[in-house]
Amino acid sequence: MTAAPHALVCAGCGWTAPPVEAERYPFRCPNAGRDDGDHVVTRRLDPSAVRWRGNDDPNPFVRHREMLTAWHVAREHGEGGVADEAFVALVRRLDRAVREVDGRGFRVTPFGPSPALADRLGLDVRVKDETGNVSGSHKARHLMAILLYLQVVERGEAPPLAIASCGNAALAAAVLARAVGRRLEVFVPTDAEPAVLARLRALGAAVVPCPRVPGGTGDPCVRGFHGALAAGALPFCCQGSENGLAIEGGETLAWEILDALGREALDVVLQVGGGAMASAFVQAFRLAHAAGWTPRLPRFHTVQTRGAWPLRRAWDILQDRVRTLGEAEALERAARHRSEFMWPWEETPRSVAHGILDDETYDWLALAAGMLASGGTSVVIGEDTLREANALAREATGIGVCHTGSAGLAGLLQLRRDGVIGPGARVAVVFSGEQR
Repeated sequence: MTAAPHALVCAGCGWTAPPVEAERYPFRCPNAGRDDGDHVVTRRLDPSAVRWRGNDDPNPFVRHREMLTAWHVAREHGEGGVADEAFVALVRRLDRAVREVDGRGFRVTPFGPSPALADRLGLDVRVKDETGNVSGSHKARHLMAILLYLQVVERGEAPPLAIASCGNAALAAAVLARAVGRRLEVFVPTDAEPAVLARLRALGAAVVPCPRVPGGTGDPCVRGFHGALAAGALPFCCQGSENGLAIEGGETLAWEILDALGREALDVVLQVGGGAMASAFVQAFRLAHAAGWTPRLPRFHTVQTRGAWPLRRAWDILQDRVRTLGEAEALERAARHRSEFMWPWEETPRSVAHGILDDETYDWLALAAGMLASGGTSVVIGEDTLREANALAREATGIGVCHTGSAGLAGLLQLRRDGVIGPGARVAVVFSGEQR
């Protein structure tokens, strides 16, 4: 029996989602929470059955539509099967609706060399600029993949949507929800920026502040979010562990870099909070490498702040396991015993790069596997380096990026100083999150 060209499977236990007629919302593995496994639903794709460079359309969700679960489901399980042209028309309708709300639609975002950064660092630095994306960051890319899927599978019903976020992800969710007239609950920390809260309310989102309990651990916003899911809301979020489709939306950024790079070698330095963006890069490049679309993997490097670095903590533990068990067995153990490696940060996270202060790196295992496979590493950055990098980013490029959005550059500064990245190397960073 020939395997389907597309499927949704759990990377932790192998569960495979049934057809949409049996399970309309296969966002989270049903075994999650039943054991200590690292259950994340991910897309399995036969690269011989798709084209990722099929056209030069300026809309990434048209250009790379064959990489999306929504496209495959529409073609296979829509009402009689939806033609490719009908799916493209759906993308364009949603894009117009988003533009009416935000003033910006989905377009391939700039990626190219920064001569000024190259001169300062002695490196060939390439910048992917997401500050002009929908709602001012890359977060809407993750959510558009989910929204397209909902538009394909729903027939009249429209459960409320929910997200836990301190800023950019919430704004992106509110823009997209408003574009389709969908109710959205946003669970935010009590110290969320007033400008962000005002914008969320102006977009019609139901904002729920979530105070921390003295002595408690874990993100109270995530607890509130889980309560909303239990009450029937759908996860409209950027954590792959809660909605695996979010990762493939972020992959469109990596496909654009691959479009521009050709066969060039590369290091990629990525800021990490919950881990969705970095996980999307890792999974897209690993698929492209396995398919022969690119001759080599980049070295993946991840960056967190001294305010909270659960990924680096897990990475250090995994490195110890690799030394004693070997790489394959260590990764298998991590997939089956998540709490040995990843658990909530014990202190209240604080940093000028507040957008990457997640208590856990929810999509950590894909990142760790990518760093192992590529020879990359994880670094932790102090506040002085975060401020230095942001000032350098704004001065050298003229891009109005926030401290969260330039945290990848802060990691690059540290990796350069540590000698991990040597003179003349070609390195990509992502500037995501406009200064508000």
